[in-house]
Amino acid sequence: MGDPRGRVALVTGASSGIGAATARAFAGAGLRVALCARRKDRLERLAAELTAQGSEATVHAVDVTDALAVRAMVDEVAARWGRLDVLVNNAGRGLSATLEQTAAAELRALMELNVVAVLGATQAALPIMRRQGSGHIINISSIVGRRAVPYRAAYSATKFALGALSEALRVELTGTRITVTLVYPIRTETEFHQAEVQKVPWRAVGPVQSAERVARSILRCVRRPRPEVYPYWPVRILAVMSVIAPGLVDRGMRRVLQA
Repeated sequence: MGDPRGRVALVTGASSGIGAATARAFAGAGLRVALCARRKDRLERLAAELTAQGSEATVHAVDVTDALAVRAMVDEVAARWGRLDVLVNNAGRGLSATLEQTAAAELRALMELNVVAVLGATQAALPIMRRQGSGHIINISSIVGRRAVPYRAAYSATKFALGALSEALRVELTGTRITVTLVYPIRTETEFHQAEVQKVPWRAVGPVQSAERVARSILRCVRRPRPEVYPYWPVRILAVMSVIAPGLVDRGMRRVLQA
């Protein structure tokens, strides 16, 4: 895409955390930003902040699990600005529980938000991107979508599923000038863990990054699209080791949990 000024981006889960930071980064780079989340008051405050800085932003208080509402929102964004260049599927929720503690209904609810909603938003955006001859789908995964960790089995399962959906779509879109990117953040300083159901007390382990760092990585990818983005690059090693030496990674995780 190169210089993104004047392009149009739709960011879900924009009321806080990575979504809000990404919206700010996009606006600062000259993109016009459509903000989507359920908490309208937060979106309005963020839109006012961006507008005061000279950016263009719109507010869409939408539950992304409502496929019809999402499709209407996508059409509204495209009608307002004449195009849709970037879709950031960021909205999501976690669950801290052992596998035995995880109810089937809880896994279904996570899948509905973390995977099925991404499918719906992507299907709504693709016809617009096809008509204009270009576009960029950016799906926010997690490093646990590369290597599952204890007590987050259900959440990890949704992120693995998101990876499968994204990888298949990326190849299906060959030759269309529509790109697909998976972003793999590590633990990020947001309210994510405070908002999730915790059947097992959350214990912070390992490095942490800011939402702004993730947002900067996403913006760089908008300028120069790539299939995968690791905002904290050392975790690439974990992704590789999980393939070539899974038992070794298991032992390492046991040691960390016992520390």
